Amino acid sequence: MTTSHTGAAGPAVRAELDRLRESIDNIDAAVVHMLAERFKCTQQVGHLKAAHRLPPADPGREARQIARLRALAEDARLDPAFAEKFLNFIIGEVIRHHERIAEDAEKSTPAAD
Repeated sequence: MTTSHTGAAGPAVRAELDRLRESIDNIDAAVVHMLAERFKCTQQVGHLKAAHRLPPADPGREARQIARLRALAEDARLDPAFAEKFLNFIIGEVIRHHERIAEDAEKSTPAAD
C-alpha cells in the first residue's frame, strides 16, 4: 500500500503512528529529565573540584566511561559509535561547566598577600 504525504493512510495506520509518536515523546521527556539530573550531579562535582583545585577534566575517567557506554550500547543494540559521540558531547559540556565554576571560584577567592 502506498500513501501520499497528504494523509492518505488509513485510520489504523494513523492510530499506530500516533501511538508510536506518543511513546517517542514520552521517551524524549524522560531523556531530558535524566540529563537534567545528570547535570545537577556534575555541577556538584564541578564545585567539589573547584573547592579542592582539581582539574576540570579527568581523561582517565572519561576513557573508562566511554568504554563502559560503548559496551552498554552494544548490549542494547545501539550503535556504539553513536553512543560515544553522544557521551563526548555531554563530557564536553560538563568540562565547560567545570571550567566556568573554577573560574568563578577563583574570582571569589581573596588573593593572598
